[in-house]
Amino acid sequence: MDSSTTNKYLRIAESLKINPEEEIAKPPIVLKQKNLKSDGYATIGTLGNFSVVIGKAKSRKTFFVGALASSVLSNDLILNKYKGNLPREQSDVAYFDTEQGRFDVQRVQKRIGRISKKDNLKKLHLYHLRGIKPIERCNVIKAVIYANPNIGYVVIDGIRDLVSSINDEEQATEISGKLLKWSEELNIHIVVVLHQNKGNTFARGHLGTELINKAELVLSVTKQNGNDEISVVKPEYSRGIEPESFAFTIVNGLPSPVDKFVEKTETRMRKLKLIERSDNEKIKLLRDVFSYEKDFMYSKLKKQIQLSYGKLFKGHVGNNQTVDFISECKSKKWLSQANPKAGYTFSSSL
Repeated sequence: MDSSTTNKYLRIAESLKINPEEEIAKPPIVLKQKNLKSDGYATIGTLGNFSVVIGKAKSRKTFFVGALASSVLSNDLILNKYKGNLPREQSDVAYFDTEQGRFDVQRVQKRIGRISKKDNLKKLHLYHLRGIKPIERCNVIKAVIYANPNIGYVVIDGIRDLVSSINDEEQATEISGKLLKWSEELNIHIVVVLHQNKGNTFARGHLGTELINKAELVLSVTKQNGNDEISVVKPEYSRGIEPESFAFTIVNGLPSPVDKFVEKTETRMRKLKLIERSDNEKIKLLRDVFSYEKDFMYSKLKKQIQLSYGKLFKGHVGNNQTVDFISECKSKKWLSQANPKAGYTFSSSL
């Protein structure tokens, strides 16, 4: 790097330097969830950040994100749970659907109107992007949100369709970088929807890994075991106080909360395999592992994972599950090595 280039980046660095004497305000909350147990609210989204909703096909993710969009368009408590809080000057919502046809996208639009109890949806800008290429979808989204300063909340239902391959690391990094840049520059909140793998609970590919690592909040939507009529919304990762799990069903075409829903966490916990546990639980396990040493060689790492698992979850995990878990952690960049023969270290950003 020559001196002029160095000076250029030094100027950029200086503009980005954090001043300890500057009073920086907390990001404004745009959406919150009523927590019944704590008699308070948990943050679902803030301006300047993005969140992720994951779930398998047909888990009713679109119903859920439509309800969230209704919350920020309405002044009422939606589903007895969600409350929007957009600034008056940024009270518009942009909703981009990349998967459905025009008829079904309009059904989403009408459903949002019914949930929010608004006949006039001038503040909702809904777009059907299925018929164009990934790069064009990305450019359309950027053009719309930068052209309208009144937008404060953005939904991208089908973030996978903004890339040609979910396993392309460069594209995954580029998309997550765009979400970070757009949300910060425009001071908006973006929620993106991503499918989980069919055979497990992972968000799909490198794209899923990258988005989860950068998101403010990750929520999963799954059908309840033994009752396909009920969808359960659970926090998988949160920077702040976790929202409580929430269940809903569909009544007359609209999502409706399930009264007195109780999640049987204790029963399920003992039956879950390590690979099936939530990202929060897996990161908790890694934190315990690396509370004993800063780095581990492979065989010792496997042993400590098994010991920590037994301590935290009161169960046994075998070698095959442990090997698969280490591979998953490496792919998600929770674990790293300086070189192939070096010890494993835990990501300092988690």
